[in-house]
Amino acid sequence: MKFIQLCNQIFDESVTTYHKTDNVDEPIKNLYPFKSIEYYLYLKNWIDTVQWHLEDIIRNPEINPIDALALKRRIDASNQDRTDLVELIDSYFLDQNKDVKVNDNATLNTESPSWAIDRLSILHLKIYHMKQEVDRNDTTADHKLQCSNKLDVLLEQKIDLSEAISQLIDDISSGKKKMKVYKQMKMYNDPALNPVLYGSK
Repeated sequence: MKFIQLCNQIFDESVTTYHKTDNVDEPIKNLYPFKSIEYYLYLKNWIDTVQWHLEDIIRNPEINPIDALALKRRIDASNQDRTDLVELIDSYFLDQNKDVKVNDNATLNTESPSWAIDRLSILHLKIYHMKQEVDRNDTTADHKLQCSNKLDVLLEQKIDLSEAISQLIDDISSGKKKMKVYKQMKMYNDPALNPVLYGSK
């Protein structure tokens, strides 16, 4: 199985499993071997899926402000976990290709494999929820048509993005592309870098 097929299979599995309960507090049931790439891919999509629904909840106009603040803190922590995990998955690709002789004319990609895989993970969620809109029985025919058209675009995008990621992975492994990873260096969560945090001391 090609790596991109593995990604799509695991992301589908994670999204489907989450929606059996549709509960942001449901404990993750990651059955893949701990620290395997499959384990990290499943964890990646689970984090994205929970965060997707946290973002829905926080947009409730009737939400209690105290609850909203707690949710915002939870979303911030989730974003940090997501970034850390993307960088960890990129470490997997760096290790896989550490002995590759890079071509003299090799070029850089605009993003690393894992950040492209991050977009693919989110795309699985968009597809799942757009299909839900298509299948709703309490909407107008126009709503269904618009959502159906959007779903078609998302499905085409999934094919194209999967192909592009697969090509990028192949190009890195053959030396046609150079792989460089820049840490995100997020500043807002760091008490040494966020002036609101270090200024309060």
